[in-house]
Amino acid sequence: MTRHPLQRVASPSWSLSALIHILGMVSFMTSFSYLHLFPRELHLGFGGAFKFLTIIGLGLALVTFAVGLLADLTLSPSLFRIKNVLSVCSTPLAVVISTLYWGICAINKNLVVPPDMAIPVLPDVGFHAMPAIMLTLDLMFLSPPWTVKGYGAMTISMTLAFFYWGWVELCFSKNGWYPYPIFDILNTWQRVLLFTFSALLMTGSTMALKWVYGKINSIEKFKKDALRPLKDE
Repeated sequence: MTRHPLQRVASPSWSLSALIHILGMVSFMTSFSYLHLFPRELHLGFGGAFKFLTIIGLGLALVTFAVGLLADLTLSPSLFRIKNVLSVCSTPLAVVISTLYWGICAINKNLVVPPDMAIPVLPDVGFHAMPAIMLTLDLMFLSPPWTVKGYGAMTISMTLAFFYWGWVELCFSKNGWYPYPIFDILNTWQRVLLFTFSALLMTGSTMALKWVYGKINSIEKFKKDALRPLKDE
């Protein structure tokens, strides 16, 4: 298929694009394989490991790269488009997960990781940094430019944030405990503020990724659009 004129590296392709997608999938699947080392009750409760936003983001990253690799192997334009649609959700989400996790850890790691669940540095990076790194790499070099605008990014972010909150509360109603200790500390209105902030942060990350894409690929319009996300065309 013909490469998008604003896309830096040929993708889908059997060469660099396929290699990056394989490396990403190996990283993500290695992280999933590490989950069996955690206490069993975390997996046996309602929702399993997918009570955790980290694991949801990791799963979405794996699906995005799996579709990307299939597109590479088959050179399918349809699969390539599906990968790019998934990327609009999975990449900003991965960036937000990394930002929130490492930011909160800098304040008090026990707010997001119970003491009996502490993990070594390399698996920690695999869960909380590699999805953001690999997805951003895919976006910057292996994808055509995003067309999502500020209002669209905000709608996607708000939907994902409050869908996850509803999922967390459903899991709590079944299990009697929250996946992250910070939720035990916050009251309802504080959780509203937390999830609203997270949605705004995800919207901001979407626009920041567009700006970086424009910078790397020398597209001034993308840089201007990212700095004025709510301005109509």
